[in-house]
Amino acid sequence: MALDLRGVTPAPVTPFTAEGAVDHAALAGLGRWLAGIEGVSGLVCLGHAGEGTSLTPEEQTAVVRTLVEAVDGAVPIIAGITAEGTMNAAQEAQRAVEAGAAAGLLYPSHGWLRFGFQKGAPQERYRAVHEESGLPLILFQYPDVTKASYDLETQLDIAAQPGVFATKNGVRNMRRWDTEIPVLRAEFPELQILTCHDEYLLHTMFDVDGALVGYGGLAPEPMVRLVAAGKAHDYAAARAVHDELLPLTKAVYHRGSHMEGTVALKIGLHLRGIIPDATVRAPLLPLPESATSEIADALKHAGLM
Repeated sequence: MALDLRGVTPAPVTPFTAEGAVDHAALAGLGRWLAGIEGVSGLVCLGHAGEGTSLTPEEQTAVVRTLVEAVDGAVPIIAGITAEGTMNAAQEAQRAVEAGAAAGLLYPSHGWLRFGFQKGAPQERYRAVHEESGLPLILFQYPDVTKASYDLETQLDIAAQPGVFATKNGVRNMRRWDTEIPVLRAEFPELQILTCHDEYLLHTMFDVDGALVGYGGLAPEPMVRLVAAGKAHDYAAARAVHDELLPLTKAVYHRGSHMEGTVALKIGLHLRGIIPDATVRAPLLPLPESATSEIADALKHAGLM
């Protein structure tokens, strides 16, 4: 049976100590906190928010294992699979399985971001990783501005593969969203459609089964209400949550680079008292000192501090 992510699936950060080591005690506490919130369907570690590509293979495996043990079956732990080559990605998926991951979020090869991909290569990546690891997979649709964004034909081919049970769609092109999501829904009614448009969730919230977002790792409580309002097609309720969160959305995601959002997420979690330290790993850099007060004010506006 496919995993059910029809709710909020946060992509939590990976806490580090002030010295830069993975803080497993803090990670376990973060996982237990998120898993204990009603409406949270699963946790995705080692993604962009989790700085997965900045961890060694051994650290990646240990992060999965820590979260699996911390949540103790309350929600599934899903591993971001980010390795560049398909063989390397399959091996990364195998390690995740051994650590207890229930599914994988398979990233495109990073080289495709700039140079694009050969026709059929994404389909082969999904086939190989699933067949060699047995890990159920989530199709990851990248933003339209990159060359790693899959056209509709490629998405349909991947969605048809055994083991693919959901899509995390962050195309960030509403023309494509409004055209392609209905086709995916019609062709694969059981495919779980999850939005990951952290910066502007409202538009996409009425077409999806859930949200797989880093934002959910910082503000899971209002995110659960937002998803529920969207699924109920209650625009007024969804708009109210959106407006409640808008200052925080701006403080975290409306920055120069989407990667700054990961730094801001950690600051926010530290301000909320969820993690003891907001340290990030290079190439991420600390935000300007003013960011802390901006995020604190926004958290207070949202009733999260």
